[in-house]
Amino acid sequence: MKNIFLEPIQKIAKRIKEAIDTKDISYSRKENSSGDTQLQLDIKCDLIIEEELSKILSIHTIASEEKEHEVCINQDGKYFVAYDPLDGSSLIDVNLSVGSIFGIYEYNWGARNMVAACYVIYGPRVEIVFAQEKTKLYLLQGTEFEFVREIRMKEKGNINAPGGTQMNWPPFHKAMVDNFFKEGYRLRYSGGMVPDLHNILLKGGGLFSYPNTSDRPAGRLRKLFEVYPFAFIFRVSGGDAEDGIHEDFMLLDHDHIHGTSQCFFGSKHEIAVVREVYSKNAR
Repeated sequence: MKNIFLEPIQKIAKRIKEAIDTKDISYSRKENSSGDTQLQLDIKCDLIIEEELSKILSIHTIASEEKEHEVCINQDGKYFVAYDPLDGSSLIDVNLSVGSIFGIYEYNWGARNMVAACYVIYGPRVEIVFAQEKTKLYLLQGTEFEFVREIRMKEKGNINAPGGTQMNWPPFHKAMVDNFFKEGYRLRYSGGMVPDLHNILLKGGGLFSYPNTSDRPAGRLRKLFEVYPFAFIFRVSGGDAEDGIHEDFMLLDHDHIHGTSQCFFGSKHEIAVVREVYSKNAR
């Protein structure tokens, strides 16, 4: 697949960066499909992405985490693009890093149809990570993005980023997380999926985990917008991903566009531990 998405996403990133710097961050009166009250900035970023993606003739359908239904752009297109316009937007008011996530599918939704994935991180610097055959890092330098390097993960890392409320974790999951800390892993968890996974990718490895919990038994993170794109990125980067249930969840078909799942991303050593633990306790 020729990379026809990098340039539009670079333009999106620059427009969203400007919006973050200048736009209203108060809450609107609207809720997204998760029931979360949307920030004015969420709505603005959603409109920016829809506007730019609508210019790509090869896109058939887009789906946003902020919209209940998918939107057909061009019946003759072949790509389906799911995106989270501003992951971690609740961190904006405390000035922590946030991001945009893109999953690019061919002919239909579903992990087995994914052909590329990308995210943008808006922090002290604006960076794009784009995965296709390789995972490449781009940095905004002034008004243009420049290629920095290819990202390759180590076999084993030392970062532990456990999501969800601990009192709602399954006991075996808590034991697994605690064991990683006993082995010397460092806690790195901001509450934002993009910055935490970016940290693990660029620092070489570790584990990000977000299990099914007693208050969210079907998981919290959305497959098409968050889980599948990051699973793709980690695998292309030499790491791995797991949902703790299926033998290979990257072979799963599309269910509901807002379907959720537990998820684990990391370097190969940590994901092997997750598979062992969950195969004994959850499968």
